[in-house]
Amino acid sequence: MAQDASVNSGAGPRADTAPDRVARTQIKYHRWAKTDRTARFGDLFNLVSHPDYLWMAWTVVARNKGARTAGIDGVTVHQIEQRGEVLAFLSEIAATIEDGSYRPAPVRRVFIPKPGGKSRPLGIPTVTDRVVQQSLKMVLEPIFEADFLPVSYGFRPKRRAHDAVAEIHYYASRGYRWVLDADIEGCFDHIDHRVLLARVRARIADKKIVALVRAFLKAGVLDELGRQDSTDAGTPQGGIISPLLANIALSALDEVVMAPWQPGGDQATQWARRKRVRHGLGNWRIVRYADDFVIMTNGSRDDVLALKEQVAEVLGGLGLRLSEAKTRITHLEQGIDFLGFHLQWKQRRGGGKWYCMTFIADKAFRSIKQTIRQLIPRRSPRPLTAVIIEVNAALRGWTYYFRHALAGRRFSFLRYFTWRRIVAWQREQRRWNWSKVKRWLRRPDGSWRPIATPDAVLFDPTTVRVERYWYRGTKIPSPYDPIMAA
Repeated sequence: MAQDASVNSGAGPRADTAPDRVARTQIKYHRWAKTDRTARFGDLFNLVSHPDYLWMAWTVVARNKGARTAGIDGVTVHQIEQRGEVLAFLSEIAATIEDGSYRPAPVRRVFIPKPGGKSRPLGIPTVTDRVVQQSLKMVLEPIFEADFLPVSYGFRPKRRAHDAVAEIHYYASRGYRWVLDADIEGCFDHIDHRVLLARVRARIADKKIVALVRAFLKAGVLDELGRQDSTDAGTPQGGIISPLLANIALSALDEVVMAPWQPGGDQATQWARRKRVRHGLGNWRIVRYADDFVIMTNGSRDDVLALKEQVAEVLGGLGLRLSEAKTRITHLEQGIDFLGFHLQWKQRRGGGKWYCMTFIADKAFRSIKQTIRQLIPRRSPRPLTAVIIEVNAALRGWTYYFRHALAGRRFSFLRYFTWRRIVAWQREQRRWNWSKVKRWLRRPDGSWRPIATPDAVLFDPTTVRVERYWYRGTKIPSPYDPIMAA
């Protein structure tokens, strides 16, 4: 350890860059955390205000889509950049953190629509708080990543929703077909602060870091009417640090459910799991993406019922509870929806073999169709080029996300749906009949040309290659483990 120069060691300037220095420090703390699972880390607070960490935090915040969005102070990232005050802004943040005068401001609460007419509260911190939260996250994440189990995928570096879906597919194909399809009621709004801070203290001995985490949790929210509400529970959605804190809390669920898989457990090896099956006992596994999770077993429905009671008990200790309306026990023959995908144990056409098949969920398909309807209204004076550009962005993002499902038919229908929508809009706008549409889009040989303008061509979803996403298991690289990341 002596040969590793820490960012906060007071070492002289180096020839390398800030990202290199921050990455080296993160790798060091991650390695220590993996080496000693009981170690508690002190002397971390000055990292949060270190110029390297603040500069890296600023670059992340500035690249974020919310850079043009202001908190309660009305200041945006672009305003700070246009005034050329970035370095002064970061220096002021560092000074307030070091002298103890920094206090997080309440977040500005807005409501974003959800499918079904409901809305979700979203907290928008000030730019100052976003930078400090990002810096704090860069300090804490390498340490807690050493503790998180590989069954957790949401809001973790180098992991994605497709990995979680691939794990469900992998174990379903190996007999894990009774499923607890769970939903936590208002997860981000009800996590118990005391329990969460206790889990932070289990790894962090620096009292100033714990106090800073607590300050963000208790910062409060300012609603659209200017009223300030306290936050006695939960991690408000929208904060940069919130997903990490939620994972710290919910990792308690992973640890309890996966305890038999740990070394010495009665499901720790493939041989032990097969022995349990021979004796009529089930094995189980959780797959979690943030607050969405399923628990799979190769046992019976009774095993899932017992697991549900265990899960309810663990969540109760975190201040959470399962939604009775949305949580269900099912067999994969009936299928489950997870992260926009529909997974089902089905027989191939013509009486062939049975497989776990991954489709696009109906809800996700209805969502993209509604998005297309909104982008292509029947009556709109907007230029065709502008509409095509926006539609292309929506189609590309959606199709590339779902290209690992059995999506060919839905991609074909989406191409037809979008084409018909644009043609109907142009007919309404230009008072065209079908003869004029044909003159616009038909080639001399009778084939149809793509809808296009001199500056844009309508994206064709069927050009996206549909391919399987393979389960990566424990081989997912970690940015804090240079051996795995290599």
